[in-house]
Amino acid sequence: MLLRSFLAVSGLLLSYNLLAQPLTQTIRGTVVDQSLQTPIPGATVALLNPALPNQLTKGTNTDTDGTFRLTDVAVGRQTLKISFVGYKDLILSNLVVDAGKQLVLTVSLEESVAQLAEITVKPTIEKDKPLNEMAAVSARTFSVEETQRFAAAVNDPARMATAYAGVVGADDGNNTIVIRGNTPNGLLWRMEGVEIPNPNHFASLGAASGGISILSAQLLANSDFMTGAFPAEYGNALSGVFDLKLRRGNNAKRESTIQAGVLGIDVSSEGPFSKKYKGSYLFNYRYSTLGILSKLGVNVGTGVTTFQDLSFNVYLPTNRLGTFTLFGFGGLSDQSVEAKRDSTAWANQGDRYNEQFLANTGAIGVTHSINIGRHAFLKTVASASGYQNKYQGDYLTENYVAEPRGREQYSVWKNILSSTLTYKFDARHTIRAGVIGTQIHCNLNRAEWNAEQHQLQTTVAVPGPQSPAPTTQTLQAFGQWNYRFSESLTLNAGLHYLRLFLNGSDALEPRGSLRWSFKPGQALSLGYGLHSQTQNPAVLLSQQLSANGLRLANRNLGFTRSHHVVLAYDRKLTDYLRLKAETYYQHVVNIPVSADTSDSFALINQPFGLTNKALINTGIGRNYGLELTLEQFLHNNFYFLLSSSFYRSEYQGSDKIWRNSRYDGRFSTSFLAGKEFTTGAGRNGILGLNVKLTYYGGYRDTPINLDASRQQGETVYYENLTYTQTLPDYFRTDIRLSYKRNRPRSTRTLSLDIQNVTNRQNIFGQYFDAQSGNVRTSYQMGLLPVLSYRMAF
Repeated sequence: MLLRSFLAVSGLLLSYNLLAQPLTQTIRGTVVDQSLQTPIPGATVALLNPALPNQLTKGTNTDTDGTFRLTDVAVGRQTLKISFVGYKDLILSNLVVDAGKQLVLTVSLEESVAQLAEITVKPTIEKDKPLNEMAAVSARTFSVEETQRFAAAVNDPARMATAYAGVVGADDGNNTIVIRGNTPNGLLWRMEGVEIPNPNHFASLGAASGGISILSAQLLANSDFMTGAFPAEYGNALSGVFDLKLRRGNNAKRESTIQAGVLGIDVSSEGPFSKKYKGSYLFNYRYSTLGILSKLGVNVGTGVTTFQDLSFNVYLPTNRLGTFTLFGFGGLSDQSVEAKRDSTAWANQGDRYNEQFLANTGAIGVTHSINIGRHAFLKTVASASGYQNKYQGDYLTENYVAEPRGREQYSVWKNILSSTLTYKFDARHTIRAGVIGTQIHCNLNRAEWNAEQHQLQTTVAVPGPQSPAPTTQTLQAFGQWNYRFSESLTLNAGLHYLRLFLNGSDALEPRGSLRWSFKPGQALSLGYGLHSQTQNPAVLLSQQLSANGLRLANRNLGFTRSHHVVLAYDRKLTDYLRLKAETYYQHVVNIPVSADTSDSFALINQPFGLTNKALINTGIGRNYGLELTLEQFLHNNFYFLLSSSFYRSEYQGSDKIWRNSRYDGRFSTSFLAGKEFTTGAGRNGILGLNVKLTYYGGYRDTPINLDASRQQGETVYYENLTYTQTLPDYFRTDIRLSYKRNRPRSTRTLSLDIQNVTNRQNIFGQYFDAQSGNVRTSYQMGLLPVLSYRMAF
């Protein structure tokens, strides 16, 4: 029914479009040096004919401040070629030009090493090349347009990343991702060069994911995603990095966007502060649709789920003091479920719980960027961020008395000061060095149900009588060197230092990569990095009950560390078709495992990195595999991405036995494809059809001891069979339909994402249900349609 309605509405929009006339818009922007971000005056900006790439449609040159402006550009996908003497030519293809908003770009050019008399460098399309020039392996850039276009991405970078090789979704209910078999919480989120808290609604302490992304597609610019052996400037992460960039608001014209859909109602606005000042503002606010309906008295189901978020970026340039920006985001989310006071309606144990969950997070930062002389660029960021999580679970007895079964209240605040200096000696030599100081303040409380004592037992209390001061600090420092022997051979080398003052743990981590383009369109890359990550503060400060009362058993836990080695082969079959293969090995050491017993427990198998056990850093692990990617970038209105991974993820607990890790799925394959159809006499409409097929091996689980579970009234596993049970393979099909119509001064887009379109029942896991006395199976998400309508003007 929903699909038929979508097609009917699209048909009406199409019929209107048949009478439309060709529409135009303005492309504006700034051309800067890639390393120093200094403006490049006099650069040539040419608009190419999409049908004849060598034919110039119109062009211009950048002004003294590096800015350019192209007017009367036809709406649709366009291609720009930017060139300047001494720099590599750059081609930007498939730029989306809409009638509703001007296209404002910041274009970075890479200085050429070769002399003009020695070599002529042919411009190539490097769509996947990371923005960070010091990342040579396991890194690529992604665009906001991809998060909007890819099926099942729904404007979420993490969900979009599951289309890439080596990245697998762990739970349909949220955007948790597993990178190369690593624990999901090994991921680092950065924004504008500084660490940010997990930017997702309904997130738990220690997690790097949540149910719905807080990040707005209206604010994000092209950003980098890395899956291993990342450069020296990235620290305190084991598996991957999202290095997010924010775009500036339009400083010449006020523009707005309104979006309404199943997830929420969005309002976005941007524009200049005045006609003379070149500064701008940009913000986006969203409120959940279900929250609005529940406030109107509509019955939205057994639980009430609400969320809202705000994100912004304010650009404040000066004449001599450099450039300032003020950025931030914040999200409020809560969910409450009330059990039915009717025992006949209790089908399982979970039906007897009243639960309230709250998760709030946010960050605000100020950046200052300034060029020092002709060779140096200094960027300083000061930020404050926080995370708050509350949970209350009550169990209804047969007499409908609510017994407390769980209490959690976590708060973590961070103040960060970061400063990074980039110094470019010449086209060959660039160094980047920086220091990052972080102050961490915690307020952590947890009480768990003790079945033997029939009462709640405090396991975490910070600050508390037995706990250390709730404030500590980390210090990070790095230095890296980029040396280009020639246009075909580049070396990156660096060091990263990390120290946790709570217990004096520190690590000095070497990083390096070498990229050799041995033939036109072909390259080999080799990368190595040692990476370390601190433990979850709730683990470091958790307390265990002993004969002498509560004790702090994990305060002195050190970092988990991982050696990454990556070998990559990259080949461009055509300007638009690319083949890439990467093989990797990761040796993980200092994994926290059980300190008091010899068993299979390891912290890397816990989704949120939480436990009350006493731990010691003696576990080891290994992840290794092969990844293959065949990708056609959008060309002739068609694209596809086929990625496959074959991998193993293994570990040793305190019993020194090698086992499969929880996330050892062995293989994964993803196929993503899409086609656009331009419609109407004025070619002002675009119909998009996108599909995604996902197939990967099931994760590992531990068989349940049913007899022991029935005796104890809770789930009991066979310890000697840890992760020997393989869950069924996962398969899912997603479809995205969209229709975009350009009208004078506005662009309107109707989209329908149908996730798990075949309603396949993928298994999430098993658990013992005390209500029925049997083992039950929990399933992943079923069919979910996500309808959205957006208007930009």
